[in-house]
Amino acid sequence: MRCEMIVLDYQGRKPIYQQIEEQIERYIALGILKEQEALPSIRELASYLGVNPNTVKKAYDFLEEKKLIVTISTKGCFISNDVRQAKIDKISEIYENLRRNIEELEQLGETKEEIFKRISEF
Repeated sequence: MRCEMIVLDYQGRKPIYQQIEEQIERYIALGILKEQEALPSIRELASYLGVNPNTVKKAYDFLEEKKLIVTISTKGCFISNDVRQAKIDKISEIYENLRRNIEELEQLGETKEEIFKRISEF
């Protein structure tokens, strides 16, 4: 993975570590990051992003808890050998967001027919 793949919103409400975590998780789910692919070192990514190394470490720790990455002592951090669950989880998250958005549109007076017609135009 190249450091340039991570783009941060320094003014946003979402914590920086969470932005890093979510972007890496998304790249894994989309298959952009492959199994066993090396991640930048904590110091390298922190330096590139201009953040404290502890911020990147926190993101990596959360990804490791989710079993999306593994840390190999003296070697670095790598994408896990089994990332199928990441894709399944991301798809579920997208559908849940879609369901909530459809409910909100209905509360605003849109019918399901109108909503699905608009969606089919994408």
